[in-house]
Amino acid sequence: MTVMEQRGAYRPSPPPAWQPRTDPAPLLPDAQPHRVLGTEAAAQADPALLRRLYAELVRGRRYNTQATALTKQGRLAVYPSSTGQEACEIAAALALQDRDWLFPSYRDTLAAVARGVDPVQALTLLRGDWHTGYDPREHRVAPLCTPLATQLPHAVGLAHAARLKGDDVVALAMVGDGGTSEGDFHEALNFAAVWQAPVVFLVQNNGFAISVPLAKQTAAPSLAHKAVGYGMPGRLVDGNDAAAVHEILTAAVRHARAGGGPTLVEAITYRVDAHTNADDATRYRGDAEVETWRGHDPIALLEHELTERGLIDEAGIEAVRQDAEEFAAGLRERMNQDPVLDPMDLFAHVYAEPTPQLREQQAQLRAELDAEHDSHGGAHR
Repeated sequence: MTVMEQRGAYRPSPPPAWQPRTDPAPLLPDAQPHRVLGTEAAAQADPALLRRLYAELVRGRRYNTQATALTKQGRLAVYPSSTGQEACEIAAALALQDRDWLFPSYRDTLAAVARGVDPVQALTLLRGDWHTGYDPREHRVAPLCTPLATQLPHAVGLAHAARLKGDDVVALAMVGDGGTSEGDFHEALNFAAVWQAPVVFLVQNNGFAISVPLAKQTAAPSLAHKAVGYGMPGRLVDGNDAAAVHEILTAAVRHARAGGGPTLVEAITYRVDAHTNADDATRYRGDAEVETWRGHDPIALLEHELTERGLIDEAGIEAVRQDAEEFAAGLRERMNQDPVLDPMDLFAHVYAEPTPQLREQQAQLRAELDAEHDSHGGAHR
């Protein structure tokens, strides 16, 4: 006798006709990445916005080159450059309102600076001085996140909590294509969609997770298609088209703020420099590939649009470049100053009320420092 033949066994009624909970068609990304520059849509773009994007891109490129030089001078331990990805970085910062939150990854120092974070403080983590280096609440920029994708659930939690409190806040979380292979990515998208949290996910698909190409990470048509499986819209955009990225992110932020829930945006871009200064990119990609992408440079694309429309002239271009040089000179001067560090700062900003273990460790370090001080005649090494 089988279980189903036993007296009183559960016998389900015939299942109803299956219906999808959500129509997938509106969630699917476009077949091609959205573009503005070089298309008819560019004529509708705000000239003031285009000029601001251009100035920020040029300054951002100079920031990247200066920070890379600082690693060679020993002033930075490591620097993950975003050269070639400046359009994504700047658009993410400018798409948000002051009350919104940005959740960057380790490569997104440029987005943090464009959001208002002090350029030296944004590099403090990469210098090895502090875990963050800036007050996240001042500009509503979460700490630069070195572990892959762990900032994404944090962004969802903040956005969901803000909505429960009635705060008109949107969180924008940035991640690379490599981060989409992490469990945190999938958990964050699932929670965001179920809760309809006001959060925007920006995936900067720069082609490689260090040395692993995208084809070895996913068989999906695009990373934007992954949004459909969680029940949120997926958008595909040319990540080197600053105007297009800004347009898509602004629309996604507006959608989230209006109660429409999350959006996953995949920006197709390219990491021109190596993964970090410790990486040899020539071992996994050729020079021809890099040069091809240099021909689709975000600064050149925007500069061409501005000059073609008569929105900037040579004097204007030179003024933007000079401003970027002055910005880099200030960064270089400040980074060449040795910081004054207090080892006791290790215990600051850990807990609002220190734990007994933390107080014990603090007392132990203080005793060791005092003993060292006394052994050297009252002078620290």
